[in-house]
Amino acid sequence: MNKSRVASRPSLPQKAAMRSGKMLTRLDFYIFRQVLVALFVATGGLTALIWLTQSLRFVDLVVNRGLSLVVFLHLTSLLIPSFIAVILPITTYVVIQFTYQRMATDRELTVMRSAGLSPWALARPALAVALLATIAGYSLSLWAVPASLNDFKQFQWEIRNRLAAFLLQDGVFTPLSDKLTVYIRSRDPDGTLHGVLVDDARNPNAHATILAERGRLIDGPSGPRVLLMDGSRQEIDHQSGRLDMLTFKQNEIDLADATKDEGARPPDMSEVPLGDLLNPHPYFARDRSKWLAEGHKRLSAPLTTLSYAMVGLFSALGGIFRRHGGIARPLVTVGVMVLLLAFGLAFGTLGARDNNLLFLMWLHATVPGLICAWLLFGPPIRLFQPQPAEA
Repeated sequence: MNKSRVASRPSLPQKAAMRSGKMLTRLDFYIFRQVLVALFVATGGLTALIWLTQSLRFVDLVVNRGLSLVVFLHLTSLLIPSFIAVILPITTYVVIQFTYQRMATDRELTVMRSAGLSPWALARPALAVALLATIAGYSLSLWAVPASLNDFKQFQWEIRNRLAAFLLQDGVFTPLSDKLTVYIRSRDPDGTLHGVLVDDARNPNAHATILAERGRLIDGPSGPRVLLMDGSRQEIDHQSGRLDMLTFKQNEIDLADATKDEGARPPDMSEVPLGDLLNPHPYFARDRSKWLAEGHKRLSAPLTTLSYAMVGLFSALGGIFRRHGGIARPLVTVGVMVLLLAFGLAFGTLGARDNNLLFLMWLHATVPGLICAWLLFGPPIRLFQPQPAEA
């Protein structure tokens, strides 16, 4: 019986390895699993909440434009990668802080420290999760987010400038744009429109109202068009103030938004590749500083995941060890995180205004983590050196 007990105990080299953190143990996998599962749950739940609140902006496309639920879900789901990229560093800090605080409350950290585990050995599993989250952040920032936002903006533009005209509802004034409204009284199964009214204010000098007995939607080279038959065009002459009326047998009107450039959509800096941001086209010379700041943001923002993770680990494992944990350090750390998030927004704005301040974005992404790592894993600081006793 005594032999079996002795054989089950770890040997001295194993104990030394556990204390130094040079070998993987079941505790590593236990903590790793706890943090990773919590990260998936927290990120998924918060992403779903943000998606729900942000998707309300596009309910108008379903209510007033007649889009189907499938199209609505497809459109709003393209925003999910951008949501994850923004909240991933924050949720990484939250789950690390929560997991280690729970282990301290349940006395698990007390047992692990009593077994001789060093702060590095305790922090190693959480750092592995943070490293995976950082890699995922770079994948999102450099590839998934620009691609999904490009698809989103293109899809949204297609809906507003091309597809919406084919989704006109009977008896409803449908605003295809801010300056173009269409009304139809009824529609035949073959697509013929009856009682068509078009209010066209795209030309401020020729605000016209077109009435037609019949019409039919057709697809033109630059977007949707409506072929009107047996109607009239009414327009007020701004010089004389008279109402000019022109009757026609057949007339064709372009329903596409007049502000677009021959079907082309100008790209936004959030959807272009990294190379185009760091070397903007001369067409974007006016916004060159903003594009450069966006490129540096994509490169530096994922590093905040590791930095915020170190802040959470220092809060849970640094300082004076208390057997029953404490609430003061987590509260102080939450305040520090709020300041870091505020500084991140401020440094991004300053970098966009003046590219000479772009280094502030990199300092914000790396310095807090380096400071916490040095305080947690570095040699202890002794303010007062003990004096040797005199003989």
